[in-house]
Amino acid sequence: MQNTVFLPVKKITLLLGVILFSVQVSRSQTVYLPLSYQLNQKFNSTLYSVSSSLHTSLRPFLIDSSLTPTYNAIMQRGVDSNRKSWVFRKLFNEHLFDETNKEYTFFGDYLPDLQLGHDFSGKSTTDLNTRGYQFGGTVGTKFYFYTSGYENQGKFANYLNDYINKVNFVPGQAYVHNSINSSKDWSYVTAIISYTPIKQLNITLGEDKTFIGDGYRSLLLSDFAANYPLLRLTANLGKVQYMMMWAYLQDATAKQFDSFTNNRRKWAAFHYLDWNVNNRLSLGFFNAVITEEANDQGQFHGFDVNYINPLIYSSSLGPSSQPDNVLAGFTGKYKIFDKTAVYGQLLLDRFNAGDFFSNGNTNNTNGVQLGIRGADMFSVNSLNFLFEYNTVKPYTYQSNQLITNYTEYSEPLGDPLGANFRELIGILNYSAGRFDFMGQLNYAKYGLDPANMNYGRDLTQPFTQSVSATSVGQGIPTHLYYAEGTVSLLINPKYNLRLELGGLLRDEGNALTSKKTALFTFGLRSTFRNLYHDF
Repeated sequence: MQNTVFLPVKKITLLLGVILFSVQVSRSQTVYLPLSYQLNQKFNSTLYSVSSSLHTSLRPFLIDSSLTPTYNAIMQRGVDSNRKSWVFRKLFNEHLFDETNKEYTFFGDYLPDLQLGHDFSGKSTTDLNTRGYQFGGTVGTKFYFYTSGYENQGKFANYLNDYINKVNFVPGQAYVHNSINSSKDWSYVTAIISYTPIKQLNITLGEDKTFIGDGYRSLLLSDFAANYPLLRLTANLGKVQYMMMWAYLQDATAKQFDSFTNNRRKWAAFHYLDWNVNNRLSLGFFNAVITEEANDQGQFHGFDVNYINPLIYSSSLGPSSQPDNVLAGFTGKYKIFDKTAVYGQLLLDRFNAGDFFSNGNTNNTNGVQLGIRGADMFSVNSLNFLFEYNTVKPYTYQSNQLITNYTEYSEPLGDPLGANFRELIGILNYSAGRFDFMGQLNYAKYGLDPANMNYGRDLTQPFTQSVSATSVGQGIPTHLYYAEGTVSLLINPKYNLRLELGGLLRDEGNALTSKKTALFTFGLRSTFRNLYHDF
């Protein structure tokens, strides 16, 4: 087991047990709000109101009566209810298929994502041709289902093309099927079934992602990597929300031992408890365990029954039947003003209290996030903002066994930059009628690996005890400047169909090379998805 220390585990477990059984009961929750920063930030005025006691740090959100009015207002944005024509309603107001009665609800849509672009720095063109679908609905008051699928072809800006050619994977989506004349072909599916047997418990099974935290990034568990099979249980007990999740992950770089499968597999278990101390202050407790399904000799371990234990941090109480990678984390949020909150995360991988702040050894590998976000900036309605700082020490998330690194398909389960970095992010969003404006600025400093060396950023490398230095930015010091802006005209709010004009400037450089991108795009886009390219 990876060398991780937890202080004092018995007292923490007892405290959490007392909290779990001394809270009030929450209302029934069944329907998901899609994982989309563009959509989720529109709820800031509700989520971060000082009068709200909603849990905000576990996503996808579960829609309850507190969020329903805001959700309905967003879904009715720009809708002209006086127009009765079927064609007009389906194009501008409604789902393509939409059925509601006492027994069930059902919706379905065709999801185009068509985009053309030109990279003036790389003197190349980009394009995206996506044909997608989504279907969802409810059965009675306890079942919710959702599925979406996307068939894609596209040409990318040079920096993304370099990334995809290296890993043969479109970031956060899927493997490349074919690559002809720099055009890529890929497809992927999301599918979940959600069951709420009682008001206090939701059970979700499917192929999806999970995000933990109040920020744009998450150092604990983000939605950057691809979908994975999961079973997630979420208990809502008034001031406490407790999540347990088990996932089946893949690793594209670990040594293969047979010719029957494409990738090695690994199990993951996650626990997260969010405690609303009061309407302003929230504290969260997190742990994760990654373990191999089989070792390098092809000996299968199966799923260790210890990982079914529902108690947070219990996976660190003793050795399991196979080597694993254990991480712990904490979150915090405080609403300093109405509709404005400061938030943070602390990730602990290897931990030694005596030299926690030291940069001279690998006894401590950890990450820190600090941010502020909110709604109605400068008293301007629908002007939402986020400013965030993230840093992760070298070798964080790496494991002695390559297969148990904190990755899915060899992509980070945390921040897209992996480890060995510092990062600043600022995002502004403003909505007026059917128009939506977004502006984003990023700066990052990180250390790249010289040839055949591991300086701690690349999570596809194994951690070895021979390394000693843990200074952030070690290796080849590299700076990344990133700016992006979009203007969109909403056509149909139900599935975010919009005309979108965008511009992107990116400058990545070090002493050896410089990569510049100046990209202009225009397209007809749809869906609520986080497709990251700001790394």
